[in-house]
Amino acid sequence: MSGYKTTGVKTLMLFSGRGYPELAVEVATHLGVDPTPTQLYDFANGEIYVRFDESVRGCDAFVVQSHTAPINKWLMEQLIMVDALKRASAKRITVVAPFYPYARQDKKHRGREPISARLVADLFKTAGADRLMVVDLHTSQSQGFFDGPVDHLFALPLLAEYLENKLDTSRVTIVAPDAGRVRVAERWTDRLGCPLAIIHKRRDPNVPNEVKMFEVVGEVQNRICIVVDDMIDTAGTITKSAEALIANGAEDVVAAATHGVLSGPAVDRLKNSQIGEVVVTNTLPIGDEQRFDKLTVLSIAPLIGRAIGEVFGDGSVTSLFDGNA
Repeated sequence: MSGYKTTGVKTLMLFSGRGYPELAVEVATHLGVDPTPTQLYDFANGEIYVRFDESVRGCDAFVVQSHTAPINKWLMEQLIMVDALKRASAKRITVVAPFYPYARQDKKHRGREPISARLVADLFKTAGADRLMVVDLHTSQSQGFFDGPVDHLFALPLLAEYLENKLDTSRVTIVAPDAGRVRVAERWTDRLGCPLAIIHKRRDPNVPNEVKMFEVVGEVQNRICIVVDDMIDTAGTITKSAEALIANGAEDVVAAATHGVLSGPAVDRLKNSQIGEVVVTNTLPIGDEQRFDKLTVLSIAPLIGRAIGEVFGDGSVTSLFDGNA
């Protein structure tokens, strides 16, 4: 006999960056584990130090980081954590990025621009990640940027269940705020059995986060309109969409999005808008200063926890979405 066999026991270990540790703790609670004790701090010149206080050899590692501002710091921290796990002989490393950084830079709109979403995927792979787990990418085809398995989770069931229980769906119209969201909006109409409307918008290519013109296509008069999007950043698109819908006779407007980025003037814009309610998930931290009466935040942690459990147990992530993931 030239060798011997051992009966190994799989070990799930969850690691949290400093971007949003509260979410990682919530995910860990659903999994019935504790986040692995980790030393994380900045040197005086801004460099990041990482060391895990427990052995990670042979473990199935899940590294959770929410890429909120300052996004470049938390991205670098997660990359360093992955590198440390690789060098400490973790068996498999899964990057859990509920909000994938640079997701909107997924193609070249004009010459001499980067495709930063691809660069981020390459960085994760080079650092040592074997697998990615993300929630509602800006465009689904970005999964192809990563050379390995990608678990693309959807917040639609969570958001839709909340609104189903609150609204009369026979009076609801699902609204895509632009042509790029039509496929997502169609999933909503399939789920709720509602008609679809589309808002056509034009942007100034020289002014970021600025929309110039809106046209509504579809029946919205005297109806409750749910505007669905993957994220609310500065809230310019969503608030102007609401104005266009109300101008076309909509009775009420509800905004539903997975990622509440809420940058800059977003909170003031939403507070003073004609939107009746804003529903987001907690893929990103939403501080007290960003909260307002119209805002409802749903927890994404149970979904991420179940997905991690399926990956660890070699189960089916698709089963979490009734086979429609």
